[in-house]
Amino acid sequence: MPLDFPVTPPTPPSPHRVVALVAPNQELYPVTSASAVFGYHGPDIPQHYSFSLCAEHPGSLPSTLGVSFRVDSGLEALNDAGTVVIASWTLTPSPAVLHAVSQAHARGARIVAVSAGVFIPAALGLLDGRRASVHWELSGELAARHPRVILDDTVIYVDHGDVATAGASAATLDLCLHQVFREYGAAHAMRIGRQLAAGPHREGCQRQYPPLPTTGPMPDSLAPLLEWLLSRLPNQITVEDMAAYSGVSARTLTRQFADQLGVPPARWLLERRLAATRALLEETDLPVETIATRVGLSSAVNLRRRFHTALHTTPAAYRRAFR
Repeated sequence: MPLDFPVTPPTPPSPHRVVALVAPNQELYPVTSASAVFGYHGPDIPQHYSFSLCAEHPGSLPSTLGVSFRVDSGLEALNDAGTVVIASWTLTPSPAVLHAVSQAHARGARIVAVSAGVFIPAALGLLDGRRASVHWELSGELAARHPRVILDDTVIYVDHGDVATAGASAATLDLCLHQVFREYGAAHAMRIGRQLAAGPHREGCQRQYPPLPTTGPMPDSLAPLLEWLLSRLPNQITVEDMAAYSGVSARTLTRQFADQLGVPPARWLLERRLAATRALLEETDLPVETIATRVGLSSAVNLRRRFHTALHTTPAAYRRAFR
């Protein structure tokens, strides 16, 4: 006769705690961008993260928007953070801030520094001998203060795993979605991006935008073309097709991709197709041949070859790891 006793259900895992370290005269865009990615997305999207703010001196803080916002937590909030987002900072962080961030990193927290926030991991030596994405306006000052950091003022972000840097505030959304992509897969990151109605996710190798020349025409944005390409992934699209859609020559289009995105048009399209492949492998049981057709890679043989070259694994092994 079976015993009748209550069964305690397993405790669900705690969300990964993301804490944004903010300061007076805070720019709000990177904070709201991180919150948009790591915050609550409704009952239909799994809640893998929690998001909160902290400051060296909690209370009412002024922002660059001309309004104040309230922060209730001090630096002790970093004690159990899984990710520390340094959304903005002065060039000379205080010893208390440096100590708190250093302790968080030593404990295993991931440090994500945006714009001037890069001066904190740089001051701690976390970027010595490593590349860091830095805004082109800050590169001279960072080089003078921290000469062992390998500066890159062309790409939008660089991720070393334990430390990631984004040169400009506008790259915060891309870098945060990149973290979701790494930790919970392409499908989950794409789902969040779609809910936010974000533009196509930009890889870290894409270009920052230095000052425009004072003479000559301003280059048109590639955004309409990129959206058009994403809506037609199953189609076989050539660079000439892209150029015809944009109304420019293939040579001009290739130059625009190199200047604005840092990669050739065909490379950008292949990366989007591989990201769509990963999402379908994670979320569906579709055969590889069917996935290849849906993402425009024509055949299972071609998909497997491209997938292995990019990720050093097979579609079957990737699917097993995520299912």
